[in-house]
Amino acid sequence: MSARPPRTLRTVTGAGGVAETYDLALDPERSTLDTAVRVAELAEAARIDALFTADLLRFGAQGAIGSQEPLVFVSALSQVTSRIGLIATVSTTFHHPYNLARLFGTLDHVSKGRAAWNLVTSSLGEENFGPGGLPSPEDRYARAAETLEVVNALWDSWEADALTRGPDGRAVLHPDRVHPIDHAGRFFEVAGPLNIPPLPQGRPVQIQAGQSEAGRALGARYAEVVFTSLPTLDIALDFTRAIRAEAGRLGRPGGLPLIFSSFHATYGATEEEALRTVRERREAIDFDRGRAQVADMLGGIELAALAELPLDAPIPESLLPDVRSVNRRRGRVGIFARYVREGYTLRELVVAAQDTGHWAAAGTPEQLADAVEERFRAGVIDVISLQGLADPRQHEFVVDGLLHELRRRGIVADDYTGTTLRENLGLPLVRPRSRGLIAPTG
Repeated sequence: MSARPPRTLRTVTGAGGVAETYDLALDPERSTLDTAVRVAELAEAARIDALFTADLLRFGAQGAIGSQEPLVFVSALSQVTSRIGLIATVSTTFHHPYNLARLFGTLDHVSKGRAAWNLVTSSLGEENFGPGGLPSPEDRYARAAETLEVVNALWDSWEADALTRGPDGRAVLHPDRVHPIDHAGRFFEVAGPLNIPPLPQGRPVQIQAGQSEAGRALGARYAEVVFTSLPTLDIALDFTRAIRAEAGRLGRPGGLPLIFSSFHATYGATEEEALRTVRERREAIDFDRGRAQVADMLGGIELAALAELPLDAPIPESLLPDVRSVNRRRGRVGIFARYVREGYTLRELVVAAQDTGHWAAAGTPEQLADAVEERFRAGVIDVISLQGLADPRQHEFVVDGLLHELRRRGIVADDYTGTTLRENLGLPLVRPRSRGLIAPTG
């Protein structure tokens, strides 16, 4: 038996919509993809494991500036890269599982096994998808679970030998080895089977974004990677222990799901420079707007109640909503409610809201490597998101600074370990199953 390779930290960087997209849209000589292509090339050269595209379904202050459709976006990037993974964020609330199975299956083919789906249930954009408003979190996650069951069954609907090579070297399809799934559930009726060939990875990597109780339950049952907001080590420890314990009760292998956290890093050549940058950002905060951000982070509590509150006073716990009454981003509400109970002042909450509940740290690349190593050794982070590759100085800090130091410490691998995203994340390929068996990955 071969020894299991040592655990390493996997890396991701964003390649999605930015404000520059609007400038590119006005330039007849360039594509709105140009910035992402540059980031993709830099990231692959740095041996970053995957590119991540977020998605919001609304225009305006809470929508993604310059956002474009993620699946089309990463499909284009697949043709200018060869090894880096491609993560597209797509909602189960507003898409049908048969279409999702075909779309992500095709992405896995055109990228030769580098596709990943970041599943979200959406907290915005319902006004663009017909009447009825946004379903409750319970209904959104129930639909997400059924969507995953259907999509996985469709990806599994081809037996391993349904497609073989004949004596003349051409493909031979054996239709009797491709099976309907005959799914009839609460939300969908899908006959199947899938009408595209078996996928290079068996299934694209399944990532799930969500931190609420319902989101954690979905991730524990199905996700191979969970993307979540973990601003402090204590919160990260609590979340990781809870979701891994739940996954274990469901019979999933140890170490699943992998924990994926964004990292809002402020770099400096010296600690003083990094802290000065943080101080300047805080001094530039519009605290009137910040009060509105805090109200949003707390589930939309009455802004008038915060308008009269001194910045250096704590928020009364009596203002906190019952999280069960919140229909959007319950996990984020839980984080900021925890801050309130810990006695954060309104000023401190406004500052925290600038990072929307994500992990933030400042320092030299070596100091930031210490912060990353602490969480890695504590077992609360397996995948980390690093940003800023398109900016030359930030690129130097990330690639020649932080990544170099993490590699020197043996925390991040020096090179890709395989040709598929599954291999590079340390996840097994999913082998075709007979008769479209529905079963969670892992």
